[in-house]
Amino acid sequence: MLAKRIIPCLDIRNGKTVKGINFENVVDVGDPVELGAKYAREGADELVYLDITATHEGRNLFADLVGRIAEHLNIPFTVGGGIKHVRDADVLLSAGADKVSINSSALRDPELIDRIAGSFGNQFVVVAIDAQLKDDKWTVFMNGGRIPVDKELYSWAHEAQERGAGEILFTSMNHDGTKDGYANETLRKLSESLSLPVIASGGAGKKEHFVEVFEGGQADAALAASIFHYNEIPIPELKNYLKQNNINVR
Repeated sequence: MLAKRIIPCLDIRNGKTVKGINFENVVDVGDPVELGAKYAREGADELVYLDITATHEGRNLFADLVGRIAEHLNIPFTVGGGIKHVRDADVLLSAGADKVSINSSALRDPELIDRIAGSFGNQFVVVAIDAQLKDDKWTVFMNGGRIPVDKELYSWAHEAQERGAGEILFTSMNHDGTKDGYANETLRKLSESLSLPVIASGGAGKKEHFVEVFEGGQADAALAASIFHYNEIPIPELKNYLKQNNINVR
């Protein structure tokens, strides 16, 4: 069995790492290069950097920041935000990123998944899905959780897989920042119905939540932000806890 991955997520706004609750009330939590290097030293398996306002504000890609991050990291990292064309992905991968994450741009132009996967390989493409549960339906949102679209979580995840995504990064907007645990039932359904890895996002608050997401949610990786940014759960402590609970981690 492949080892489960622990992935700190760094949301980037104006070159700074920020964090919010339910995609709102965003505050500055530190320098993305320094934080990334710290997490790598502590044993994070991968990192995700998301420029959360790039799509909404139409700003240029953060390739310069990606280059500085790459200089200080010895673990894989994924970057996303404002990737609209194959050339955008090329710029970020050339700057040192290991994978690119696409979200809003894939919803607007689903064939972008095909084109990036065709140019670089499936393993380089992460399709991020932000969805909100309402009236028993998971509605997909774009533009950082601002705009609902006419797509449903499971069908969109399957389409992304068929088009060449290498991983799905699912964020439950209902759980994001609440620290009440992941959307495990939904994650399990996703994991059972897809043949690619599923990264869980939204809701981590205590060590038990990681055991639950790996066992009950059957996630391949667990992503979290604030608990790491505020040092509420140090990564070495979390990994030791997971090992004690028979979860295979590196």
